[in-house]
Amino acid sequence: MTSLQRLSALLLLMALAGGATAAEPEPSDTVSNSALGSELFYQLLVGELSAQSGDSASAYALMMDAARKANSERLYQRSVELALTARSGDSALAAAQAWSRAFPDSSNANRYVLQILIGLNRLTDALEPLKRELASTPANERSAAISLLPRYFASTADKKLAANVVEQALAADLGSKTTGPAAWAALGALRLAGGDGAAAVQAARRGAALNARSDDIAALALALMDSQISGAEDLVQSYMAGTPRAELRMAYARRLAAAARLTEAYVQAVAVTSSSPDNADGWLLRGSLEFQDKKFSASETSLKKYVELAKAMSGTTGNADADDAQAPRGLVQAYLLLSQIAEQDKRIDDAQAWLSRIDNPQDMMRVQIRRAALLARQGKLDDARNLLRATPETKPEDARLKQSAEVQLLRDFKQFDKAYEVLAKAIEANPADADLLYDLAMVADKLDKTSEMEGLLRQVIALKPDYHHAYNALGYSLADRGLRLPEARQLITKALEFAPDDPYIQDSLGWVEFRSGNLAEALRILRDAYLAKPDAEIAAHLGEVLWAMNRRDEAKTTWNEGLGLNPDNETLQETMRRLVK
Repeated sequence: MTSLQRLSALLLLMALAGGATAAEPEPSDTVSNSALGSELFYQLLVGELSAQSGDSASAYALMMDAARKANSERLYQRSVELALTARSGDSALAAAQAWSRAFPDSSNANRYVLQILIGLNRLTDALEPLKRELASTPANERSAAISLLPRYFASTADKKLAANVVEQALAADLGSKTTGPAAWAALGALRLAGGDGAAAVQAARRGAALNARSDDIAALALALMDSQISGAEDLVQSYMAGTPRAELRMAYARRLAAAARLTEAYVQAVAVTSSSPDNADGWLLRGSLEFQDKKFSASETSLKKYVELAKAMSGTTGNADADDAQAPRGLVQAYLLLSQIAEQDKRIDDAQAWLSRIDNPQDMMRVQIRRAALLARQGKLDDARNLLRATPETKPEDARLKQSAEVQLLRDFKQFDKAYEVLAKAIEANPADADLLYDLAMVADKLDKTSEMEGLLRQVIALKPDYHHAYNALGYSLADRGLRLPEARQLITKALEFAPDDPYIQDSLGWVEFRSGNLAEALRILRDAYLAKPDAEIAAHLGEVLWAMNRRDEAKTTWNEGLGLNPDNETLQETMRRLVK
């Protein structure tokens, strides 16, 4: 053994010796000698040196013997640590239990016993230590302690047994209005982790019956929503009807946005920013949703508010700060969206300025795609394509991003023949790529290659039977041409099976009904779709149905609303040219 190892052992021994007695003295200026005698001191030294030389068994035996002789909590704890370091769970448990017997009021000793029993998957034996752990918790901290219980059992294999043990330990809490919601939430989380969603949602309901405004129950209900457990969202909505925590309302808003329930997500985001105006994430989500809804002025205001709050939180000020080079993900998202808004308003210099704030290599691909879009808007489409192609690829997905961006630029500027060439070449290398085939089908449609489009979409459906966009596109294409309407309805109905709340698919179904002469049903479906998603194309279809029903003023009003949403929409422009003389 080296001299450094001996010195290390001696220093550790001195630290242990300082607490060798059962009663820890209060800090003072008075010198207090250790209660260890020379023989015990030597025993501890040998034990530590044994541990450092790899003789775990001897080290553990010597330390346990010393702990009993000195009646020292620190030495018992050191014995447990030595056993755990040696990966001897049984020895660690024996040491922790001996410590707990010697010091029955020690919460640390009991906590070690509990955690080791859980680690050894001796869950039934963990019940009494768990009860003692909860009993020793101050009343004002009990709910918080209960909320942590699922973490204790996170790595256990038998989650069902863990839930049963926790339920027994919490028997006195489950009916309490004070601690009951936290108890039911903990139990529900364990039931959910064990795969019993029905029992988990039942636990959430029991907790909500005690307090429907419980944060713990709301958090459980949100987790149940993630697992698509029936009835979970009712509990979330009941909680949101009160005065929810901003973090939980944000969590609900994000889930709604991820499920493409954008209108509902926006309501929650507005509520967050209204009740907690300093909540930066709320402004970012609100601005992002406003951008998706083409409310660009409102989106710009929200995103700038986010940038102001985010930079204040990170301690940066001004415009293009050096710190922006390592901007957090939210700031990068905000800068990109603000650049797109400025581009929409033809404020090209502002758009470039927002992009210039991002100087992180991780985001270079997204920045270059936006710069290419700005070049294209200035009439420099070839330069934009060259910029994209020259951008280095740092991640496997970058090649696909570059190709998708180039195709989108070509489509935006109606260069459909060139977009077709790019996609056809990509498919040569990836003939079974459903997304590429779908994109090529959409470009083929623009080039009036109707038969090829249909063949490509049927190929997509064969490759991915749940690719609802392909069913919808093929059904809409047939309906728009007045062809094989029963088949068109069947295809669109199939798409709705996969995405029942998608307003664009509902729009397609309404169009089938219109082409079939079912004006009243078409009007009902299209109104619902437009209410769910105000969109220029849906407005075009809804207006045409109203026009056919001789409700001309309503049709014009609807079309004008659509123009306000997107004055460049080709379907809307063509419809108005054709019908409004």
